[in-house]
Amino acid sequence: MKNFPIRTGCLISSFFIINSAFAQTTNSTAASSFNPAMPAPDIGVSLLRVMGALALVLGIFLACVWLFRNWQRLAVQRGRAPKLNVLEIRSLGGRQAIYVVGYEQERFLLASSPAGVNFLTHLPSAGNEGESAVETKPQVSFAQALKQVLKGK
Repeated sequence: MKNFPIRTGCLISSFFIINSAFAQTTNSTAASSFNPAMPAPDIGVSLLRVMGALALVLGIFLACVWLFRNWQRLAVQRGRAPKLNVLEIRSLGGRQAIYVVGYEQERFLLASSPAGVNFLTHLPSAGNEGESAVETKPQVSFAQALKQVLKGK
């Protein structure tokens, strides 16, 4: 860190030496090729070229920024459906929610809260949805079901 000002001073002085040598070379070649009969370039055309070049550079820069931020959209595997999907979300208020997540043919129920994400239960697979609905329907009346519950106690 102690040598920083010395290095900076050397760098700046070498820049000025190179710049003055380049300026002398440019001035001598410009003076020798100067033709008083040749008109000066139009300022409007020069300004238009500079603005066009600036627009081109800014356009390329913004396109690169967009590609950098959205490269995942462009790199999606074509022809293959994603294996992991969020099938449904229900908010429970505040920052709590319940998610139904599917991975291939399996489904899971997850809970999200400020404390983290918790696994609640494994749901029936997506292919057996119609079958499981038929199996879970009780064939007994409400009164019979109530009697069975009360007998269990």
